[in-house]
Amino acid sequence: MKKINANSIRLSAEDKISLFSNMGTMLSAGIPIAETIESLLDESKKSIRQVLLNVQEDISSGHHLHQAIAKFPNAFDKVTVNLIKSAEESGTLETSLKDIEKNMRKEMQFADNVKSALMYPALVMVVFVVVLIVMLLVVIPKIAQVFTRLKVNLPFATRMMIVLSDALIHHPFIVAGVSTLVVVGVAMFYRYKRDLLFNFLFDLPGISQLIRKTDLTHFTRNLYLLLSSGIPIVMALELAEEVVRKKEVKELIRNARNRAVSGYPFFQGLRSKKRIVPEMMIKLMEVGEKTGTLETSMQAVADHMDYEVTKSLEKFTTILEPVMLVVVALVVGGMMMAIISPMYGLISQVGAMR
Repeated sequence: MKKINANSIRLSAEDKISLFSNMGTMLSAGIPIAETIESLLDESKKSIRQVLLNVQEDISSGHHLHQAIAKFPNAFDKVTVNLIKSAEESGTLETSLKDIEKNMRKEMQFADNVKSALMYPALVMVVFVVVLIVMLLVVIPKIAQVFTRLKVNLPFATRMMIVLSDALIHHPFIVAGVSTLVVVGVAMFYRYKRDLLFNFLFDLPGISQLIRKTDLTHFTRNLYLLLSSGIPIVMALELAEEVVRKKEVKELIRNARNRAVSGYPFFQGLRSKKRIVPEMMIKLMEVGEKTGTLETSMQAVADHMDYEVTKSLEKFTTILEPVMLVVVALVVGGMMMAIISPMYGLISQVGAMR
């Protein structure tokens, strides 16, 4: 079999949901794992097929499923790998695969909700860019000819708009090249320095609180899944930390893990002066740990945080929409003033000559 670079393989959420759903269904029907992989190979698309071919080879060599998928770190995260490992050890692989699939569906639904909420602001930005380009390509050149012919003394903002318009019309390849370099630069920065970008975005007012709630939702949902699979609390906390992006939330989870390692209730480590984790959430964990129903409590917390994030997202977009409209109005208004103000100056000069 042709060797592939395992790090280069990435699977979309839809791919993984389809893979685990089909695999769980076939295993539940009593089909052995080797035959399941063989059957899935026939109907899988290229990206999944590459993974399955390597998984098939590893399983035929005596390796476990979790060992096989662990070779694809950019396709399967540590939480998924360890859930499958725990399931294989306890003989509940088909059940865990279904649980993983359900969790991924919830994660994908949440991501879709975020995309839907940001659709209107994105549409406003697209319309704004189109209007800006039309003004620079059509309106500004005609007005610039009038100003040049009449030798009008132009303000700085108007001169800059004429320069941009001239660059777009007479040097489109240079503008396209510079724009491409900027896009590539931003993409490279995002790929290799995304933590710096995330830290900046996460500290912005409004976004910071939303990201924190999102992190807590991912954390509680994954912690519930890990605990229900029989993974010990210390390891579960360590793995659940992997899905969190905000630094302050990571530190609290680390504190909770250290408390658990020392033999103390882990929820005590989630308390802080900033009240990053809601007290109600900590109280539910406390009750769950004391009564031996931590998994049930974590599921309740995850559902509650999911509801909280949805509400916060709706509020955020409700505020964002008018803010973006005001920003667009100010920019377009500024451009119109840059066009109109020289005209008023010209009219004043004509009036003075009379």
